[in-house]
Amino acid sequence: MRPPYGSTFFGGPTGRNCDGRLIIDFLAESLGLPFVPPFLAHDGSFSRGANFAVGAATAMDAAFFHRGEPPGAGLFPLNTSLAVQLQWFQSLKPSLCGTTQAKLRAECGDFFGRSLFVVGSLGFNDYSFLLAKNKSVEQVRSSVPGVIASIAMAIERLIKHGATGLLVPGMLPAGCAAPILFMFAGADTAEYDARTGCLKNMNELSTHHNSLLQQALRDLQAKHPDVNIIYADFFRPVIEMVKSPSKFGFEGDALTICCGGPGKYRFNQKIFCGDPGAITCKDPSAKVFWDSVHLTEAANRYIAGDWLNNINSTASARSLSL
Repeated sequence: MRPPYGSTFFGGPTGRNCDGRLIIDFLAESLGLPFVPPFLAHDGSFSRGANFAVGAATAMDAAFFHRGEPPGAGLFPLNTSLAVQLQWFQSLKPSLCGTTQAKLRAECGDFFGRSLFVVGSLGFNDYSFLLAKNKSVEQVRSSVPGVIASIAMAIERLIKHGATGLLVPGMLPAGCAAPILFMFAGADTAEYDARTGCLKNMNELSTHHNSLLQQALRDLQAKHPDVNIIYADFFRPVIEMVKSPSKFGFEGDALTICCGGPGKYRFNQKIFCGDPGAITCKDPSAKVFWDSVHLTEAANRYIAGDWLNNINSTASARSLSL
């Protein structure tokens, strides 16, 4: 990762797909914690938290994306799925809670019981990869239950490890993301939402994902009444910013990303943010999207505030202490 990543807050790249702070950074700040270090690029202590997220990671494992392909088809390029991230988490446990089984049970139960686990946002990359493999939107929609099942499985495993507080973000409006808009550049005018410029069928895919996710979380909550599972709405705040950008201090062209290559929406499949020839907007705080699908620090700040209000209201209702 190269400049201008990290330029707004950190003065240079830090491994974050943003000009500055991520939503999780604002959440950590609000809880009086240091910024959560990335698991794959940190050689210090993880006693105050760890971030296992990786850019372009999927909820489904690599084998899922090869189904129906002939033998010898090109390998899926990533091995950073949610299941892999859970393996990283398990490998870290002994350094946090002790090396013996007794200590792992006792100390981890207390440690993780006082922790907030943020699971996601997941799904967008799964659906994008399927679309890139020439799957129709209808075919992609049929994969949503499997993606939700994978997320639910991860939550179950975290609960077994001792998690009692989980924040699970939904999916942002995929039809507003520059790579998706670029992919469907030849779509008929009627396929766009006149109020936002976003693709209606892809936003409907996002709402379908979010609906199934919320039902899965309700089922998990009923199964684990002593665990607090909070849904974090990603769709609504992004749509609000895209629909009324000036209300939030953003420029009118809300769908054009800040950093990318020449082309409509400033998205280019050959020139990405940080590459030679890339273009960066003058003021990232005036844009909703930073690069292809990741948000600017300004947008992240607003969404984090929205989620914190949800956490606090849920905490008040359930007498939580996260």
